[in-house]
Amino acid sequence: MTNLTSFDPRDKKTFVFHATTLRKVLLALVQAALSLVMELRVEGRENYPLDGPVVIAANHNTNFDVFPMQFALPRPIFYMGKAELFNIALDPLLRSLGAFPVYRGEKDEWAMRHAAKVLAHGQTLGMFPEGTRSKGRGLNVAKTGTARLALEANCPIIPMAVTGTDTFFKKFPRRALVTIKLLPPILPRPNDTPLSLTDHLMFTLAADLPESLRGVYAELPKGFGR
Repeated sequence: MTNLTSFDPRDKKTFVFHATTLRKVLLALVQAALSLVMELRVEGRENYPLDGPVVIAANHNTNFDVFPMQFALPRPIFYMGKAELFNIALDPLLRSLGAFPVYRGEKDEWAMRHAAKVLAHGQTLGMFPEGTRSKGRGLNVAKTGTARLALEANCPIIPMAVTGTDTFFKKFPRRALVTIKLLPPILPRPNDTPLSLTDHLMFTLAADLPESLRGVYAELPKGFGR
């Protein structure tokens, strides 16, 4: 007898695990357009591996974050996107760009399984551990999904500090300075749990953000080792 509870309509759709031609063309067009309003500065690119599975874990200021994050890297980033975006005409385009849907505010095991597939294909998974935008108010308490995926795949997490995306268009015709800083990889340790690895990630990320963006991770607990 078929277990109907295991069926998910997303299983009927096709998702890609490579950089499609459409993705390359669209990103080139978007990069050219955003260069009119953005000056991108990238630091620590040597910390990013050129092959193999890796999780990019970034703070999330605005919806524009994903573009400079991708422009900063030579490999495609595959992201979760809120499921509502995949219920409209954008669905085929988003899937061609490497995005996949997640139902926010609930435990979405399908999205976690698909994220694990991205890593199994040796690709880069982009994650916002907070789960939502901070809108410049500083880091919120992170969920443990990012750490759980890295532990299961035994792959590095690259913390990525993103600043300046909240100033897009506010200084026009002057360009906004957007800085992407790639920090040294965090490798899961044998005794790590999803919670301990999440704390390690978030306090490390906060330390390389401006004080105003550190939020709940502003004060390093006594005895905490980075």
